[in-house]
Amino acid sequence: MNTITIIDYRPELQPDFERINKAWVEQYFSLEPFDIAQLENPEANILDKGGHIIFAQEQGQVLGTVSLIPSKEPGIFEMIKMGVALEGQGRGIGFQLGKAILDKAKALGAQKVILYSNTKLAAALHLYKKLGFMEVDMGCSQYGRCNIKMEISL
Repeated sequence: MNTITIIDYRPELQPDFERINKAWVEQYFSLEPFDIAQLENPEANILDKGGHIIFAQEQGQVLGTVSLIPSKEPGIFEMIKMGVALEGQGRGIGFQLGKAILDKAKALGAQKVILYSNTKLAAALHLYKKLGFMEVDMGCSQYGRCNIKMEISL
């Protein structure tokens, strides 16, 4: 049985980051300007802002990714850009990525992690609940495609 390894972002993985996230966004929605900026230049738009990107890899093949960015409120991070390639779905890779990024958030001193999603993404919402996220009041979102907000206290 092959083992999934969680690895940190490296510049040579940017195409995988873009490929995996474009696939799911374009399947259900359309890319927004912030998506394009984050996917094409994650260093400037995620990492340089205090964020982190991790990947799930199996035998050199990148199968999934997720990111974390600090919010404007101290102690709160936002989980963004979680995706698993079609060939990796149904194998628990999303759960492994979710646990790993929450561990990263704890290590950074986060007290809470939030995420925004859409109710048409039933499998994603199930995964978030399995990780311990709970639905909260949506408030104001900067994302056009989002209609649900979830959070987890760490």
